[in-house]
Amino acid sequence: MKKIAVLISGSGTNLQAIIDKCLSGYIEAEIVCVLSNDPNAYGLERAKLNNIKTKIINSKDFETSDLFNEGLYNYLKTLDLDLIVLAGFMKILSGTITKTFYGRIINIHPSLLPKYPGLDTHKKVIKNRDSLHGVSVHYVSEKLDAGPLIAQGAIKTYKDEGIDDLIERIHQIEHIIYPEVIKFICKKQIYLDSNKIVYKNININNKDFIYKNYEI
Repeated sequence: MKKIAVLISGSGTNLQAIIDKCLSGYIEAEIVCVLSNDPNAYGLERAKLNNIKTKIINSKDFETSDLFNEGLYNYLKTLDLDLIVLAGFMKILSGTITKTFYGRIINIHPSLLPKYPGLDTHKKVIKNRDSLHGVSVHYVSEKLDAGPLIAQGAIKTYKDEGIDDLIERIHQIEHIIYPEVIKFICKKQIYLDSNKIVYKNININNKDFIYKNYEI
């Protein structure tokens, strides 16, 4: 069975979706650790409620980002992981981490990349009156939100829709598409080969990645 670590900084709703799918057997993997840079992250409680090992590497305990990343790297190296899942982890990983684990770290980002990397994606969608919004799952590289794109899920936006309602719909997509991608990776139906993503027995409809429209 594949070994997964999930890195979080907050409430852990994506973590919960992944836990549920692992427990049901949908994802054929074991979450061996939930790690947070914030000791107050509620996601740690979600892990404890499901008897999953937790680890806190408090970013505030380190004088610099480099020292924090060194501590994180040293710990991750001890776990013998098949996959590292970033689920609302709000720290930028060092080049040492992204290079060492390249092809084994994935992230979910709340925009249709390459549009709107970084923060405040929902505000930007509303401000620019975009007709579509969505999420992107990608392998993590040294450049922020720019690694090879695995999958996207899109929704139509509504005129005068509030940001809270939009965020809630985006979360619903995340909780569907992220576990699905993790399932495929754990079954070796998705993997990275020479910087190109290979899809085995997955219909990507003549695109370079999985793309789905959701009616949510």
